[in-house]
Formats: sequence, C-alpha cells, structure tokens
Amino acid sequence: MREQQMLDAAVKVFAANGFSDASMDAIAAQAQISKPMLYLYYGSKDELFSACLARESAKFIDAMSVGFNPALRQRDQTRTVVREFLRYVHENADSWRVLYRVATGTASFSDLVDQSRSRVIEMVAELIKQGTTVEGATDVDFELTAVALVGAGEAVGDRISDGDISVETATDLLVGITWRGLRGVGVHDDASAEA
Repeated sequence: MREQQMLDAAVKVFAANGFSDASMDAIAAQAQISKPMLYLYYGSKDELFSACLARESAKFIDAMSVGFNPALRQRDQTRTVVREFLRYVHENADSWRVLYRVATGTASFSDLVDQSRSRVIEMVAELIKQGTTVEGATDVDFELTAVALVGAGEAVGDRISDGDISVETATDLLVGITWRGLRGVGVHDDASAEA
C-alpha cells in the first residue's frame, strides 16, 4: 500500500515537473512520507522513476489488451482498440505524460518506453494482419502500418492528456483515418505503378 502511495505521488510530480526538475523532497511531500522513508524503498530518483515506468507501462499494456477481441468485426475492433487507448490516456493523463513526454525525453529511460511501444505495435500489427481481407492487398508491411497508426495515436493521445480534444471526437478522427488507411493499405494504384 505504501509503495503504491509513493509511486502515485512520484508519477504526479514527474508528470508536472519532468525528470530533472522533480525532487525526492517534492515526491516525499506529495506522498506524505519522510524523505528517508522514500529512500528506504527507492535508493535513488533513477530507481524510483524506473519503478514508475515499469508500473505505468504494465497498466497501459493491460488496458490495451482489453480492447483486443478477435470475435469482433474489423471496424468494430478498430473502434474498440482506439477508444480503449484514448480512454486510458484521458483517465490517466499523468501516467501518459510520464510515459510519453518525460521518459521519451530522458535518454537513460527511453529504452523502457520503446519496449512498451514495441509491444503495442506488435498487437496492432497482428490486429491489422488478422483483419486485412481487401482484395488486391499485396506486400502489406503490417509492422510499418502499425508504427504509423501507433504514432498517430500517440500524437492524438498527447492532445487528450492536455484536454484539447474529447475522447469521442478523437476516437472518431482516429478510426476514420485508420479505417480509410486500412482499406487502401497494400493496394497498388495502377496510375502510380505506371509512373
């Protein structure tokens, strides 16, 4: 219970101040514990930040996994996955900021974020692969398509974490882009092939 309290406080402070400007004093104060107690559990700010990233990444992957349901039609599946992702960001804005802004901007921790992102890309690539039934779709690079979709999702998610756009509006936007893109992925345009 105390560890959760410390990690919750750390996520809040890291999200607000970034890694460099977040102090163990501020985190201890946010957690309503003494600084020596914080150091007893986490020997350094690096160790505490690593623990935050591990927990928040796991929560994010779990939230994304809920959306994957092979029984759904592809378009319904796409909407479910996008909505779950955006809902997670909306409900966990501090967590998202730590994962998307703070950790990616901190060289020593970017590998942890890359691992989480790679897992999501694998999940999305598999979803696209399972649902791609467009006639004429050849040479589809499912991984690269997933990278593009995840990148767009991250950019829109960042806007949601700031409250710039609603979850429903963002869901409609991303599903529209994704669905139109998936319909044409791997289909060669005869005119461009002749050029």
